[in-house]
Amino acid sequence: MRIEILAAESVGVRGLCCVVKAEDRSIVIDPGLALGYRRHGLLPHPAQVAVGENVRRRILAELEDATDVVMSHFHGDHIPLPDANPYQLKAQQVAPLCHAVRFWAKGPEGLSHNMLHRKKSLCTVLGRDLPNVEGQTDGPLAFSLPVPHGERNGRLGMVMMTRIESEDTVFVHASDIQLLDGEAVSLILAWRPDIVLVGGPPLYLKWLSSKRRGAAWRNARQLARHVDTLILDHHLLRCEEGLSWLSRLSSETGHRVICAADFMERPRCLLEARRKQLYEEMPVPEGWHEAYARGDADTHCHEDYVSVEGVT
Repeated sequence: MRIEILAAESVGVRGLCCVVKAEDRSIVIDPGLALGYRRHGLLPHPAQVAVGENVRRRILAELEDATDVVMSHFHGDHIPLPDANPYQLKAQQVAPLCHAVRFWAKGPEGLSHNMLHRKKSLCTVLGRDLPNVEGQTDGPLAFSLPVPHGERNGRLGMVMMTRIESEDTVFVHASDIQLLDGEAVSLILAWRPDIVLVGGPPLYLKWLSSKRRGAAWRNARQLARHVDTLILDHHLLRCEEGLSWLSRLSSETGHRVICAADFMERPRCLLEARRKQLYEEMPVPEGWHEAYARGDADTHCHEDYVSVEGVT
């Protein structure tokens, strides 16, 4: 099995996209990305936008050869969008690449009205149905029944997890579970994975109380103790505190707990966490974002920064 993580906060964008090569399948999971539209009152820095362009190109390149595409849920950092903003992936770019692809998608349970509408619009652009595959299996692929996007009975609804098995490895993609629900973690462990990619808790959000943090820590610790490699990323690494969380968890369990950039053997590139710092180091010309949206500005002057950060 070959696993390549294409989008995650530690590689410079919001998302949790990966491609898995197993048997004769090339499986792209959650083909989307985003940049926090405003953070600290600031639009994405051009350096972030440059990294996002690279990630977008890599996702599109993998979709050209994909046999399967999995969509864990329908948030804008996990899927191509018919109405994408300048920092997301356009469904119109994806559609020509996916005529022969098998789609595997989360069903309607736990989807908000907006997400159901987004799914319908995406089907229209793709010219394809996105069938509900929760609880199903197909060759090396298996899909969970709905699990919480964070807390059970929370306002963010439900997501679908994916298990992929090859002769020597079991990989689980657990998008956006945030480690806040023990039953979701128990299901992952019942799948007996070797490698797990998980969206960790959003430490940067004020609603994440000490009680919720404690629950996430205990669930993460349980996972770390029972899998060979635990990759924690996404919400967790939208702030610098997430790095110390990884370090403490690895130290306490004595197991391999890493982020997506570590797994890919690249420098950590936490641009979402460092947006204010980017603006201080590299001031942004007034009107740049409006010009970029019109196609009248580009990110060429930040290509050296992208190279230094190791995002290629």
